[in-house]
Amino acid sequence: MGTVIDLPTPTEDSFHADRPTGIDRTPLVLAVVAVLAPIAVALALTPWRARLAPADNALLLVVVIVAVATSGRRWAAALCALVAALSFDFFLTRPYLSFRINRTSDLVTELLLLFVGLIVGDLAARGRRHRTTAEEGRDRVEALHAVTELGASGSSPADVVRAATTELQRLLVLRDCTFTDTDTDTGLAASIDPDGGVRVGTMDWSPDDLGLPHRGVDLPVRKGGVVVGHFVLDPTPGVPVDRQALLVAVAIADHVGAAVPSPSRPRATRGVGPDPTPPSPSR
Repeated sequence: MGTVIDLPTPTEDSFHADRPTGIDRTPLVLAVVAVLAPIAVALALTPWRARLAPADNALLLVVVIVAVATSGRRWAAALCALVAALSFDFFLTRPYLSFRINRTSDLVTELLLLFVGLIVGDLAARGRRHRTTAEEGRDRVEALHAVTELGASGSSPADVVRAATTELQRLLVLRDCTFTDTDTDTGLAASIDPDGGVRVGTMDWSPDDLGLPHRGVDLPVRKGGVVVGHFVLDPTPGVPVDRQALLVAVAIADHVGAAVPSPSRPRATRGVGPDPTPPSPSR
């Protein structure tokens, strides 16, 4: 068996400083803005509604929809578009303060307002998704580079393991991550395969939907196809983890495997230990 590499106990700030705390109130704030903003603009336009063409009023409401759509939430833009269309009908078309529409042109304008809002929201959501994907890809490359750079620079195994532990915790949004360089089974039912798949016993697990199993996950560390250690992952329950992130985690574990000594022959590769040549018989 190999020896366990002792690492300094990580502080709470070092691993959790960049993690969101408390309840995320962004959706609630967006919903309030999406409802109140078009109503406020429509009310502000009421003194000039007799002098402005309905199309002009609708364009000003479109500006509000675009502003809400910049959040990248499709649902927020759709909600704002719906409220803007109703506000346009209620405050800015005859008969005022009524949802009745007397003119076909006003009805067409209201429907176009709703349609434009939905299109803008969809485009904004697509842009946000592409931006998020690009940022995640950059973070994963940086995580892998941080570990490979230490290994390539000849840093000690403890330094490589420390960096890998930090990057795995951030990459997979873990509550905790520990490492041992023994080749014995960790006793955890859940494990990550070399292809990035997650298994619980003999069953496949879907981390994209369910997140990682909350009772702990074993990430084997391999050298030459042989397990030389384990990362024991303590996931945050309910946080989805996609296949690409798991593949990066496997690659990080492989780099750690190249840096740590093999448990089965912890000293032979360093040329240290008893002389394997048997003594010659005395004459």
